[in-house]
Amino acid sequence: MDGPAAMSVTSSAKIRSGAVYGIGLMLLGVFLFAMNDVMGKWLVATYSVGQVLFLRSIAALAILLPLMRRQKVPFKIPPQPGLHLLRITLSTLEVACFYWAVTYLPLADVMTYYLAGPIYVAAFAVFMLGEKLDLPRIAAIAVGFVGVLVALRPSPATLSLPALIALTGSVFYSLLMITTRKLRETHDATLVLGQILGALVFGCATAPFAWVTPGPIELAALFLLGIVSMGGHACVNRSLKLAPASVVAPYQYTLIVWAIVLGYLFFGDVVGFWTLVGAAIICGAGLILLVLEHQAARRGRIAEDVEAPVLPEA
Repeated sequence: MDGPAAMSVTSSAKIRSGAVYGIGLMLLGVFLFAMNDVMGKWLVATYSVGQVLFLRSIAALAILLPLMRRQKVPFKIPPQPGLHLLRITLSTLEVACFYWAVTYLPLADVMTYYLAGPIYVAAFAVFMLGEKLDLPRIAAIAVGFVGVLVALRPSPATLSLPALIALTGSVFYSLLMITTRKLRETHDATLVLGQILGALVFGCATAPFAWVTPGPIELAALFLLGIVSMGGHACVNRSLKLAPASVVAPYQYTLIVWAIVLGYLFFGDVVGFWTLVGAAIICGAGLILLVLEHQAARRGRIAEDVEAPVLPEA
């Protein structure tokens, strides 16, 4: 076989290979984020959220800055600085809420609320991005909100302050995804740098009020937290370059599986029945929205309009 037919076969093989590697990297990135969350939950039992973010950010910067210099990413104020500042603020609030919530709640419970982020994005995009909703999307969003209510089971007994913190953090997370979508032309490293600097400033401002001097093992774990987080970002970003978001994004929902398994292994957390049901409904609604976005892209919208995963910055 030669000529155009051979080129077509070669191109198809490269696409399939890229998809396989992309899926593998997404799965690895999600696992690293899950491990990051486990380490964070363990550390905030002893150290304040501000101290964890402060030391984690220092370690992350030690990895990111040399990489940015090697890739010749310019160190300058990017276009739309106001929007970048808003994104950094949302990222900082989101991660602070996440760590605060996992201090009191099982990891899987908090992650369930955060995985509803794409549902909120689809709803908020109507007002903030001027997007139009058709009946299937409205139905998927409604199903997703039902999943949140099932997991939350709002009542005087279940609507605790930690649950409200987690729910608030998930809203900040969804707004973070919307601002990320509006800044999609910005280099990935620049976006990550902004988030790290925001967490560093938050840590500098709050850590001194509840500082606990860590021992060598705990200090290593605090620094490892930033390194693992950076590894997760690198895997997810590379995954999105190797394969379309519509192919790899569904695998972000394996995060809830890791949250259940690791939460049980490390903390003895047993996830409630209704939390599992709510998580299943939320993941199902999110997958439906991904399919609808992919179908819209195939009908003529540009590929970038398919929502790329932005995993919780925690």
